[in-house]
Amino acid sequence: MLCNVMARPIHPGVGPAFPSPPFKESVVMKRLLAWLMSGVVLAGLLVTLMLPQPALATERRNVADDKIAESAGKVDLNNSSVRRFQQYPGMYPTLAGKIVLGGPYQNVDDVLKLDLTIRQKELFEKYKNNFTVTDPAIALNEGFDRINDGVYR
Repeated sequence: MLCNVMARPIHPGVGPAFPSPPFKESVVMKRLLAWLMSGVVLAGLLVTLMLPQPALATERRNVADDKIAESAGKVDLNNSSVRRFQQYPGMYPTLAGKIVLGGPYQNVDDVLKLDLTIRQKELFEKYKNNFTVTDPAIALNEGFDRINDGVYR
């Protein structure tokens, strides 16, 4: 068999009569790989744009800060640590510890159901307007953080 281009013989199974130089194959492979990778990146971008809005994070929120803000400057009996009671003379650490360990509470007056001395009940009544009750938050109640929150002077 003869090839029409330069009349070189072609033998079956031997390969083309005019083999390409090896460097051209590597260039072709690099271009093909680059084209495929750009297709993958483009497909990823399109999928990201097609996701529904709730799947994308809109704003990062700190649950603990939200819960503290909910108490509006008052001491939350279900979520505060013992140290939050330091601002009320006579309550820290004994009465504060009893309050923290005695929860959760449905309302502020539930504290009076604890085993308190007459003096402790008087102290609590004195400062009762400075306290509030919200639902317990796991972020503020896990471990021993309510007893020792690791905040030191």
